[in-house]
Amino acid sequence: MDSRDIILRFASTGITLLVVAIGISTAQSKPANLQRSASAETATTPARTYPPELVQKGASLFRQNCAFCHGRDAGGGESGPDLTRSKLVSTDVDGEKIGPVVRNGRPDKGMPHFELSDEEIGSLIAFIHTQRKNMLAGGNASRPGGRKGVDPADLQTGNVEAGKRYFNGDGGCSNCHSPTGDLAGIASRYQGLQLEERMLYPRHAKAKVTVTLPSGEAVSGTLAYLDEFTIGLIDPTNTYRAWRVRDVQYKVDAPADAHVAQFEKYTDDDIHNLMAYLQTLR
Repeated sequence: MDSRDIILRFASTGITLLVVAIGISTAQSKPANLQRSASAETATTPARTYPPELVQKGASLFRQNCAFCHGRDAGGGESGPDLTRSKLVSTDVDGEKIGPVVRNGRPDKGMPHFELSDEEIGSLIAFIHTQRKNMLAGGNASRPGGRKGVDPADLQTGNVEAGKRYFNGDGGCSNCHSPTGDLAGIASRYQGLQLEERMLYPRHAKAKVTVTLPSGEAVSGTLAYLDEFTIGLIDPTNTYRAWRVRDVQYKVDAPADAHVAQFEKYTDDDIHNLMAYLQTLR
């Protein structure tokens, strides 16, 4: 699974995130403060005008939670699509499609859910639609969506101490990682979105496997192949070895699985705070 197709899942910074999942058309309840318009059945929803104060509030929330994937202007980031050209956004009526994606997230795509009020989600919707309206007004509708770099400052909105507590407590991060061990200096090696991607889904993490043969001999190494018929590994001598699954027993230790499992547990604050803490590990 490619973390650029995910995160940006946390996401992230998560996280932290409207992500690739914004292209999924799901209809659930819309924010209470926005009303369905008469154009709901049209293929493309005409751009409407939102109160400036609502748009400004949405802009602030978007830059805090979504900019690292979709760019500060919703025009596309390094890992998230251009929302001003999103099919879902173009057919959305006052948040009936966008709202559920924000509320529920898409764990399978690396996007956590957002614990925001109806009013806050309504402001995000106002901002996204306003950005789309500005794009159309500028005559850029036919231009391909951009994927812009993400300023590391966009990912520095969390609380360091809260992130440290999460790392050592509810997040369970310290069960596998150490700030003075494998994570020592990680913020010097990776910055901004690169660091967040590794936090949410360690793309190149290697799974370990131990295969027990009928003789009782145990062979350990790096998992190289696994399907319903065959399991293969690279042993310590860098030799590829494989067996029929039905002939052996095996146990896989995949560190990335713990990160994937965390997607459904993250809140947006968890991702912001954890990211803030990791950025101090220099």
